[in-house]
Amino acid sequence: MAHPSQLGFQDAASPVMEELLHFHDHALMIVLLISTLVLYIIIAMVSTKLTNMYILDSQEIEIIWTILPAIILILIALPSLRILYLMDEINDPYLTVKAIGHQWYWSYEYTDYADAGFDSYMVPTQDLAPGQFRLLEADHRMVVPTESTVRVMVSAEDVLHSWAVPSLGVKMDAVPGRLNQTAFIASRPGVFYGQCSEICGANHSFMPIVVEAVPLKHFENWSTALLEDA
Repeated sequence: MAHPSQLGFQDAASPVMEELLHFHDHALMIVLLISTLVLYIIIAMVSTKLTNMYILDSQEIEIIWTILPAIILILIALPSLRILYLMDEINDPYLTVKAIGHQWYWSYEYTDYADAGFDSYMVPTQDLAPGQFRLLEADHRMVVPTESTVRVMVSAEDVLHSWAVPSLGVKMDAVPGRLNQTAFIASRPGVFYGQCSEICGANHSFMPIVVEAVPLKHFENWSTALLEDA
């Protein structure tokens, strides 16, 4: 959960998000080194009165500043492609959930069960219980088991939406007439918040996403109770 004045990302709750944080730090360090070098060169060029003909016209320097950026781009591209393939890889999911975006709420269908499904609306401010977050709490949470691959099939019924949970490293567009899929593994129990990340209308900021990760035994008890209520 993000907090006021937070500069960095939320704590990672999935292996993919941990990889994304590591890649962010890796790229940020490269940018910092480049910025420091450029700043040093600018200060040196402005402050010195000396000139050197070999610096003004040198094939060696041109070779260096052509090859060095290419090496830096490779150092950024290879980890980026690796994470991209990890995010697209979905192997033998334990559970499949279908998330459908509406104006302005989400509906979830647990397609591995017969009639398990529900709508998830934002809890109005006046109905919030102590400890709940304004504009982020939903009346029905998407419950998933921990340490298990969960596949999410994302679509929309009316306009474009986007199903996003930052701490899980998940963000997938919900497009009417199209079924997109993504997957995540919740590495620890907890409640993780997200919001629709597509400008979908007047109440765009009022359709939160709440994912509750629980141990497998508790999830089985929850799913049994859900089927009994259906």
